[in-house]
Order: sequence, then structure tokens, then C-alpha cells
Amino acid sequence: MKKEMNNLQIIWRMMKLVKPLTLPMCFAVLMGVLGFVCAIGIPVLSAMALLQVSGMYPHLPINILLPILIGLAIMRGVLHYAEQAANHYIAFKLLAVIRDHVYTTLRRLAPAKLDGKDKGNLISLITNDIELLEVFYAHTISPVLIAVLTSIILFICFAHMHIVAMFIAVLSYLGMAIVIPFYVNHKGRAIGQENRDKIGHMSSYILESFRGLSTILQYRIGTLRTQEMLKQNDEIEELQRQMKSIESDQVVASQILISLSAILMFLMMYGLYQNQNVSFYSVIMSTVMMVSSFGPVIALSNLANNLLSTLSSGRRVIALMDEEELIHDITHQPVIEFDDIKAQHLSFAYEKEMILKDLNLHIFKDQTTGIVGKSGSGKSTLLKLLMRFYDPTSGILTINGKELQKINTQNMRHMFAYVTQETVLFHDSILNNIRIAHLGASDEEIIEACKNASIHDFIMSLPQGYQTTVAELGSSLSGGEKQRIGLARAFLSNAPCILLDEPTSNLDVLNEAVILKALQSQKDKTIVLVTHRESTMKIADQVITMNQGRVS
Repeated sequence: MKKEMNNLQIIWRMMKLVKPLTLPMCFAVLMGVLGFVCAIGIPVLSAMALLQVSGMYPHLPINILLPILIGLAIMRGVLHYAEQAANHYIAFKLLAVIRDHVYTTLRRLAPAKLDGKDKGNLISLITNDIELLEVFYAHTISPVLIAVLTSIILFICFAHMHIVAMFIAVLSYLGMAIVIPFYVNHKGRAIGQENRDKIGHMSSYILESFRGLSTILQYRIGTLRTQEMLKQNDEIEELQRQMKSIESDQVVASQILISLSAILMFLMMYGLYQNQNVSFYSVIMSTVMMVSSFGPVIALSNLANNLLSTLSSGRRVIALMDEEELIHDITHQPVIEFDDIKAQHLSFAYEKEMILKDLNLHIFKDQTTGIVGKSGSGKSTLLKLLMRFYDPTSGILTINGKELQKINTQNMRHMFAYVTQETVLFHDSILNNIRIAHLGASDEEIIEACKNASIHDFIMSLPQGYQTTVAELGSSLSGGEKQRIGLARAFLSNAPCILLDEPTSNLDVLNEAVILKALQSQKDKTIVLVTHRESTMKIADQVITMNQGRVS
């Protein structure tokens, strides 16, 4: 089992993504440092003005200090806006990059590695978790750098007054920027991770409830589902209450540290003043500067609690992107033409469950091969192996005498049109749902494919015909209608081989006869037909019977 990354490793991995945006990041940091210098300068110059009025600081006249103060106030607003604009530009650019990485990863892992994944949890990851990373990129990286650079400038100013003042500032800033965040992170890391995981499970539970709404109503389990949903919601609320409690502790600790630092600075500098090591002006200015200079480091400290959720989300996103696919795409191989398919001593197991055992068969080009057998005999699994959704545990599958693992993946997938038992439809028009099988197809070609699939008349009976929008997951259509749309896709495809997994299971006898007649007319196609209906086998040139993963 791969060891879970710690927070420093997660931060390093997330930081590496910023490299292409180094210039905007440098601009954001520069604006932030100048902005905090202006913010700190306002109370410092105000103290100078008061000292000037009292006659204790005669170097700058009041008529010069006041315009400088006004200028600093205006510049503080302008610089802060520029910093935030740059940070958000970086954040949204990087979120787009991360989404692209995540979608690429999902495409790379599908379908074998995603079969056992919790779909609701995945949806939560690619929406909520990625969105939370905006906190890191817009409000974490540059504040850290700004705090470091601004603190260095302040250390120089304190050292100019006295080395003791600088030493107090160093201890105070380290306590605010490191000790308090470390405490918050240590106390809340597990809570933050559990919170993100439970939100993912909650998302999955709600999605499952919506999809199974008719079953919930039928068996009157709505109250039970609601109670479970409320229970999960209460658990999430309790975790978030604990996180808020930790955040409150952090705020209290920060305010206490600021007060103690200011008091310590005044006492130490006043003691030096009494020993005539510093001027009274230095006592006043060092105390004012101490109180007003915590902005950069307190901003850094305040990030600690938000980072609990952010780093938990980052850990989930990076863990997904680091997943190794089970099936690696093959490239840079010679393109081959489709021909006979052979299985030789083919075996396959889902984890430890053996599905296919020492299977041998021959599927001839331009013929219809029927595969029958009881449920669980491995019929559908064989089609998935042909599509190379999985690789065999042992043995080989060949096309035109070449092993599947040595054929370019794109080349191999273009050989097949695969119609599954459950046709997936997208929230789009019927026309576009069929056209995905051949994007360059004309409307006339699509209509002809629909006629062959015995779905054209039904589509034309709809108010908007082929432009009718299909509801999410095809819920507005019956199982038979969705199945015939799947067949229309297969007929529209230019693939030389059509793989059909129970293509007539949701059709009545009349529509089945129409479909079988259309299949028989595909003289230049190789058809592999998996079914449990004996009537469907009438069109097959050869029938292969499978029993417990073997040909019988």
C-alpha cells in the first residue's frame, strides 16, 4: 500500500504547478510586500506626526508627513488590489490546469480502475476539492513569501533601533507564523481529512438517492434514507464545529501573542532607555512598529485552519493523479487491418475471482458469431477483454494474428462498435447522442441508422423529432428505446466489428425481429452477439456456448 503523503509533500507537489506562472507570482509578491510596507508605515508615520507636534521629532515637518500619510493610504488600497488580482489570476489559471490533469487522469484510469470507485465521491473531488485549492493558490503561496520578505525588512528596521528589538521581533513572528499554525495543523489535520471524506460520501449518498428515487418511493424507505442523510449531515456539522473551535483557539492565541509582544517590546526598550542605550523615540517607535507589523505573519497564521480542508482536498486530488492505470495505451505500432479474432488459453480474474478459464475460440471475419451461456459465465467479460478495457490474466487475444497488447490502442478501439446492456445517453439532443458514433455523419446517414435500429418512427413521433433533448442519464426514455439508440450508434459507426451485449433484452418480439433482420443485412460486418435468447441465435453463422468461463 502506498504511503500517504504528509502536508509538506502535498505543499511541494502543489507548488510545482506554479512554475509556469512564476512572473505573475513575483508581481503578486512585490505588490504584497509594498502594500504591507505602506500599511505598517501609516501608524509609524502617525506616531512620528504626534512626536513632531509634541516637539520630540523635529526632522520632518507636519506639512510633509500628512501628504505622505495620505499617499500611503491610497497606495495601500491600490497595491492590495493589484496583489489580489494577480493571485486570483494565478489561482484560476492553475485550477484550469489541475482540472485538465484530473480529467486526463480519469480518462487514463477508465474504465478498469474506475469500476470500483465511488462515483459520488469522484464528483465531489472534481468539483468541491479542486475548487478548495483556490485558497492555496490565491491566499497561501504569496502570503508566505510576502510575510518572509516583509519580516526581513522589519528585522532591519528593528536592528537599526537595537539588536534586542530585532530579537523580540524574530521570536514574535516565529511564534505567529510557525508555532501557532503548527499547533492548529497538529490538532486539526485528521479532522480536516475526515471532513473532506465525509462530504464526499454525503455527495455519493445524495446522488444515489436521486437516482433511486422511484425505488425509495415504491418501498417507502424515504424516512430511512432521510434519517441516514441527517445523520451524515450531523457528523459533518460536528467536524466543522470542531474545526471552528480550533480556529477560535488560533485567533485567541494570535491576539494574546500580539499583546504580549508589544508589552515585552516596550518593557525591554524602556529598560534600555533607562540605561541610556536607546532614545525615548526608539522606545515609542519600536512599540508602535511591533503592534502594527503583525499583518503579514498574522495573515499567514490565519491560513492554518483553512489549510486543514485545503490540504486534505489537495491530498485527495494528488492521490487520484498519482494512481497507476491498469491498462496502458499502446502507441507507435504499425496500423493493422481488422481480421479474424482468436482467443488462446485465455484466462481472466476480477481480483481473486476467476471469470474465464483457459478459453479458446475463433471469431471469423464478416460472420455473425453468437455467444450464449448462463449469467456469470463470462460472456460480457469476453467483450470487455476484446475492447481491452482489461488485459487477460493469462493467455492471449489476437486480431489478424497480432496480440491486442501489441496493437495501437486507438487503432484497436476503432475496429469495434460496442453496445452494452445499459446504453449511456447524454443530456443532449437525440441527434447528437447518435452522432457521437460518427461525428462526420450526415443527418441522412443518422436517419438510416435509426431506421435499421427500428427507432426512427418513435423519434419522429416526438414533438421536436431528432432535436428532442434527452433527460439526464436518459431517464426520459424506456430501456428498449435507449437500447435501440445504442444500436443506431453501432449501425452508424464505420467499425468493421460490432460487439453486442444482450442487444434485444429490452425489446419485444416484433422489434427484435426487425433488429435481427437489420443485423443480417450487415454483410460486410463482423458481429459478435452475446445473448441468452435462443431466438436471437437464428442469425448466427456460428454459436459458441460458454459454461463457467469455458467453451462447452
